[in-house]
Amino acid sequence: MIKKRILIVCSSDRSLVRFRGDFIQDLIKSNYEVFTAAPNLSKPIVEKLRAFGATPLSYELQRAGISPLGDLRSIRQLKNLITENNIDLVFPYTIKPVIYSSMAANKLNVPVISLITGLGFTFTGISQKARFLQKISEFLYKKSIRKNRWVVFQNRDDLKLFENVKILTQDQKTYVVDGSGINLDRFPHRVNEKKTDNIIFVFVARLIREKGIHHFINAAEKLKQEFPNAEFHILGAPDKTPSAIKLERLIDLNEKKVVKYHGIQNDVTHFLQESDVFVLPTYYREGIPRSILEALSIGMPIITTDSPGCRETVVNNENGKIIRPNDLEDLVKSMRFFLEKPKTIKKMGIHSRSYAENRFDVKIINKKLIDLIKQEI
Repeated sequence: MIKKRILIVCSSDRSLVRFRGDFIQDLIKSNYEVFTAAPNLSKPIVEKLRAFGATPLSYELQRAGISPLGDLRSIRQLKNLITENNIDLVFPYTIKPVIYSSMAANKLNVPVISLITGLGFTFTGISQKARFLQKISEFLYKKSIRKNRWVVFQNRDDLKLFENVKILTQDQKTYVVDGSGINLDRFPHRVNEKKTDNIIFVFVARLIREKGIHHFINAAEKLKQEFPNAEFHILGAPDKTPSAIKLERLIDLNEKKVVKYHGIQNDVTHFLQESDVFVLPTYYREGIPRSILEALSIGMPIITTDSPGCRETVVNNENGKIIRPNDLEDLVKSMRFFLEKPKTIKKMGIHSRSYAENRFDVKIINKKLIDLIKQEI
């Protein structure tokens, strides 16, 4: 029997391995032939994708900003990839790949299941620039995804927004999954006792203002005065964006022992295993943050905001704390709770692991997505 061919399209080659590696392998186990398309493919990623059994392809994409000529080039190249490889279904995720892949596939009458993985800065409405970009994105989404077989969301807030601004048609088929899922075996529940009595808070994210890095640092500065043995660890790297924190500030804070800055890490498992509480005070429109899923699987209490994509990961006071977005005092209060009541950390961590097992297991998420694909090809 001839295998059906699926093309997964994204904007970052690393995400194919980190966020979609299990999905790619599960598709192949389900007897699909998988192709992946990303810009600027690196040799290590190509080797990993081939080891999975997938066929890596490349296309040009200007990830930031709007460039009509560049955008048309991306659409044309995606059309060529779909045609040359006899693709039966296109599965794009993140904003530009969803829009351009949908346009390309719709012109060729190839079915599309698009995944909305979060709306990011563009749909925050926190600045004039964001509101301008949102209007453009709404227009492009309307032009591109209305013929898609399914539009899949990672949280109900994003689905509701798409409905409210009439991006979706009334008869559009939509579905909600709980994020990208997490491989529970790769992020095992910690069982070993800690090596130190110090309470360790950890922040793992892109180091931009909207992710809450400044709030985390300000909270650390406040709490260090009251709890000098508390530790505040930061993993990640500053973006090349105006809202990115300066590397010099991180180095200075590290030298002053306010925080411990570790830079970007390919594998965060060890850091999560050795930490106590995961903190992500973001006011960015997330899908469901992968970093939180990893912390849930490890068995950590979570402090995060009452924001789209984040509120789904915490049952307040059961496996962590939900705080108001952009509210430093609420963050400090929640972090102080764990410093004053350290015995709650283990109990809440057990609830986090249970929540990951019952709701966010990657096997559950992938089965739902593959069931949708089976309906269409």
